[in-house]
Parts: sequence; C-alpha cells; structure tokens
Amino acid sequence: MAITRLPSAGFSITIRIAVTADASSIGRLTTSVGEAGAIVTALDVVDSDPTHVIVDLTCDTADAGHADQVVDALTALDGVDVRKVSDRTFLLHLGGKIEVTSKVALRNRDELSRAYTPGVARVCMAIAENPADARRLTIKRNTVAVVSDGSAVLGLGNLGPAASLPVMEGKAALFKRFGGVDAWPVVLDTQDTDEIVQIVKAIAPAYGGINLEDIAAPRCFEIEARLREALDIPVFHDDQHGTAICVLAALTNALRVVGKRLEDVRVVVSGAGAAGTAIMKLLLRQGVGDIIAYDREGALHRGLTGLNSAWQWLAENTNKENYSGDLPGAIRGADVFIGVSAPNLLTGDDIAQMAKDSIVFALANPDPEVDPREARKHAAVVATGRSDQPNQINNVLAFPGVFRGMLDAHAEEFTEEMALAAARAIADVVGEDKINPTVIVPSVFDSRVAPAVAAAVRAAANNPSPLPAADPGPSDLPEIAANASATP
Repeated sequence: MAITRLPSAGFSITIRIAVTADASSIGRLTTSVGEAGAIVTALDVVDSDPTHVIVDLTCDTADAGHADQVVDALTALDGVDVRKVSDRTFLLHLGGKIEVTSKVALRNRDELSRAYTPGVARVCMAIAENPADARRLTIKRNTVAVVSDGSAVLGLGNLGPAASLPVMEGKAALFKRFGGVDAWPVVLDTQDTDEIVQIVKAIAPAYGGINLEDIAAPRCFEIEARLREALDIPVFHDDQHGTAICVLAALTNALRVVGKRLEDVRVVVSGAGAAGTAIMKLLLRQGVGDIIAYDREGALHRGLTGLNSAWQWLAENTNKENYSGDLPGAIRGADVFIGVSAPNLLTGDDIAQMAKDSIVFALANPDPEVDPREARKHAAVVATGRSDQPNQINNVLAFPGVFRGMLDAHAEEFTEEMALAAARAIADVVGEDKINPTVIVPSVFDSRVAPAVAAAVRAAANNPSPLPAADPGPSDLPEIAANASATP
C-alpha cells in the first residue's frame, strides 16, 4: 500500500549553495525545493560577491532518499552550485547529547577536602550506618538509570546496545529538560533475561529509579516483574507504562469531544506487544466496553493456538464476540482504533467503515498505520505520534513527571494508582473548556504538564487508594502496575 511520506524535522538538511546574483535566483531555489515535495524552513545569505550569492537553504524532507532527490533537483538548475549538504540530525548528535556537570565548586583545597578526601569519609560512614541516607546525601535522590538491551529500538527492531545509545541519550535529555531528573544511559551487551536482571540489580544502589527502554516483548514483562520484586526503587518500562498513560489521557479527552463513554465503546488495538498489551490492560481496568487485539497472528481470539502467555491472556479477556478476521474487518463499526504496530496497514476507506464519530490513534513512527490526512476525512478525532501533526501522543507527556513524583515521594515502586493519576492529570491540563478535535492532549512543551503529573503521582504514592479487584492474568504477565507504554 503506497503512501506519500510527510516531510519531518527528523530529516532536515541544510544545503550550502552558490547561485548567480540575479533577482530571480533565490526564488528559483525555493520553488525547486517545493516542487520536490520538501518544506523550506530557513534561508540565510552567508556571503556574496559581485556575481554570486552563497546561501544556506534549510528544508524538511521525508527521508534520506527524498533528501537526495531535493539536492539533485537543485543541482540540475542553471547557475546553481551545490557545495555542501549537512544532515542536521547527525550534526546534533556529534559527540553525544548529554554530559556530566558538577553541582559543587572545587576552587580551592578546602572545598576539595569537603567534596572528596578526607571529608567525604564522614558521609560514607553515615550511609554505612544508615543506608537510607543515600537518598539524602548522594545522587540517588534524583537519578534514574535508562536501561536497554537494544532489542526493540523505536520501530526499528533489534539493533543492539550501541545503536540504541542515541535513543537512551535522548531519553536522558528529556528527563532533565522536562522533569529536572538526572538520568543516565545504561546499554547492556546482552539480551539474556537472567543477565539483565542480575546487572540491573547490581547497579541499582546508585539510582532512585530504573527506566527500562526498548526491550522486546515478551521478555520485557518478565524482566520488569523480577526487578520489581527484587528492588526497593521504582521500575518503570516506558514502552508500556508511558504509552498506556498517554493513550488513556488522550482517549479520555477524545471521548469527551465525541460525547461517548469508555464503557460503551469498542476499541481495536493493532499491536499486542509491550505497548499494546499495557494499553489494553489499562483500558480493561477502566471498564472499556470491548477490545479486539490484533497482531501478527491476526485477531487474538479464544481457540487460537500457540500463543505466548501474554497473548493467551488477551485472547481470553478481550474480543467478546470472538472475532477472527482481518484488521479492516475488525475496525468495521468500531468506535476507536489504536495503532502501536506498523505503517500503512489501513486506508481512508477502512476508516470510513468505523462507527460514527470515530477516534483514530495511529501511533506507529515515523509512518502511522493510516495516513492521518486520509483518516481525518472520516474520523472525528485523529492523533499520531508525530510532532508535525495535531494531537501528538508522546511519552514525554508522562515519564518525566511520573519519575519526578516518584523520586520526590521516595517511592519504592510504581503502582497502577500512579498510572491512573498521571493519565487524569495529563487529560485535565488541557481543560474541558479547551478540548476540541485537534486538541485532546497538551503540547509536550506545556510547562504545566510535568508538575501536574508529578503532583498527582506524589499524591498517589503518599495516599494510595484501593482499586477495584480484577483478574491480573497469569503470574508471568505483570499487572498494569508492573506493565503500563513513539516515540520519542
């Protein structure tokens, strides 16, 4: 199924061009870029002489191949000399994206004596006598380990630890920018479940929380469950928890827009991996009308054989009518479609077969399950994981505030109450008087989000309230409390 990919800042390039100094030269450059399907975002004159002008033209393209096409189109113009092409994403990553800075000055011997030897020995002895003081007297108070084995990097698959490092660096930068949390990448050169558990247990004393990232399902379920059992600090798998929180927040407001109740709607979820499983379990806890889970094996239904424990639980606890057909058939008459799977699975015509005032969350990145432009022709509310489209559902709305709240509360675990409180906080930041079909979640840059989420999580940690009893599924499939996740 063909789709025209949308230009994105993730494929932004800057082209240095020498062009003849005539009145039409700059216009010819921008026209050529536009005709090639890219978007000009900046044009700067960097030098000139009596016959030529040198400009830096910056534009967003759809992918690396599209960027080459734009450059070729410019090169073909008369009087144009393309001198250099810079990929702005690679430039941003040169040397990495994070660094360590000292919080204390070391200007003289006195300061060195207090920060290091001999003074530091007194602090070491105090912690040895009372280990709980580590939260007060060390970086443990505000530090999170971002742990990955590189087995499920973004939507790219099993790339390994080195290739996962740019993502983990980015995650650490987001923690600091939006939550004031000091986070550090810990990429592991093993994909053995037992080894990962042992390594994380061994490094845990230095951290106030563990953020598991880009670990493939179903291993991620077992790793998180075992670490939660073994550690006295929160363990949070963002691909599960973060995504589920953000989807619930967005769906809360989307249902307000269309005037439907969660208990009355039928939801189809494409993708029953870490994110999809957590989303469905959280929706089930909230009393959703019905869910059909769809993945590689098709619609998960009772009677389907050879399923892992996670899929078996979903097959037994969703899909009331035991539907067993294809994805377009599953969404026929459905109220909500949530995609956390693969690009271009559906067409606008498929969306047209959904119920009136339908809701579409097509969250695969960078290309969603359905072209959002086509989906908007038929659905009342459309959201994606992309920053260049309305209603971006992005985990950065959740995890910085969640960890800020847990660290402030000295929480020892992440709970389902925290997940639900965080989702409510994100939804409420928009305000019922502000929501509309193109605004169902706040901007990731809304400064109110992280403090609101942190306050809600802190309150849930300090005053936990009992939740309605529900079957958590098999013991090797964690509850939402152990289980709740674009992008970045």
